[in-house]
Amino acid sequence: MHDDDTPSAIETRLTALESRYAYQEDWLDSLDQAIAAQEKRLAQLERMNQLMQGKLREQQRALQESDNATPGPDDERPPHY
Repeated sequence: MHDDDTPSAIETRLTALESRYAYQEDWLDSLDQAIAAQEKRLAQLERMNQLMQGKLREQQRALQESDNATPGPDDERPPHY
């Protein structure tokens, strides 16, 4: 222990420990809130990413269908027919 174990010194140390503990509790609460906000934002971004990938697939499919529906130069009949 410490050399100065008088009741007032112990009370001072206890008060300092309680203060540090309260600060750490507040700090942990702030971290918890920040993590919760990040998790919510991450979920939103993941959902947005899924929607964008779906739209991209739809556009690619529509582009392929459009390319397949449009006659190419090989499909045209020569003018002498």
